[in-house]
Amino acid sequence: MSHPQSYEILLVPEFKESTGAPVPGIAIRSAVVAATGDTGASGYPRYAGDGMEADIDPATHTVEALLVDGAELDYGLTVRIAERRAEAGEETAEGTGEETGDR
Repeated sequence: MSHPQSYEILLVPEFKESTGAPVPGIAIRSAVVAATGDTGASGYPRYAGDGMEADIDPATHTVEALLVDGAELDYGLTVRIAERRAEAGEETAEGTGEETGDR
């Protein structure tokens, strides 16, 4: 099975009823991560770049593990991913990661 060579990871705040919070659904940080050729501790392919390391299930496009600048995801953030098409240079929405900071 062929795995995507890169994804764009989007960190999106979850909806909270408080003033001054970022608007839900708008990414507050993003990173393009490329396949490293390694398998992460979760057993899924490892991707890295722009300060993020992620284990992503290529079948479901789910982020199984994520480090942001070497730390776990902050509470209140959700991960979304988009598969990148290297041939066309376009990004396409492929799904969302299920990883959240609410653990």
